[in-house]
Amino acid sequence: MYESVIQDLIDELGRLPGIGPKSAQRIAFHLLDADPDDVKRFAQTLVDAKTKVLFCSICGNVTVDTTCRICSDPRRDGSVLCVVEESKDVIAIERTREFRGRYHVLGGAISPIAGIGPDQLRIKELLGRLQDGTVTEVIIATDPNLEGEATATYLMRMLVPIGLTVTKLASGLPVGGDLEYADEVTLGRAFEGRTSVR
Repeated sequence: MYESVIQDLIDELGRLPGIGPKSAQRIAFHLLDADPDDVKRFAQTLVDAKTKVLFCSICGNVTVDTTCRICSDPRRDGSVLCVVEESKDVIAIERTREFRGRYHVLGGAISPIAGIGPDQLRIKELLGRLQDGTVTEVIIATDPNLEGEATATYLMRMLVPIGLTVTKLASGLPVGGDLEYADEVTLGRAFEGRTSVR
């Protein structure tokens, strides 16, 4: 154990997702060795991000304005809405340059163990966006895990009766992967989602 201030820094860094005790210690000592101006700039960036970042009033994505750049872009196709769990999912999809519609960020996934039900997600806001008839297709792009699948199933039960086209992202084997390393669920989905070659 280190002296209180150093240990407090390590403990706080260790609370970040994906940062274990050794990584937290490495980052803490990196910050202690860094130029004081660099550390001040880093600290100010954290404070600025926390105070200036908002959630888009339309889709729920992170933004510094009341409306995010995607919702503000008139070139985006307003008839197709991609529903994702978190803002980081928007960035992942945008990197593909395959989707030109708009998004709806739920703010998480249904997880009874974590005490997150449909009421804690932005599902009411999603239904509100579908009222005017502009959206004709909803793409459900939740994570391929237990919580994501539960959320997708819940959304499909709500959206299909409305009469919209509801699609779900295909899932299966990753490019460059080996069959022997694929888990049973992934391999099973690859078989279910197979497509004809002619």
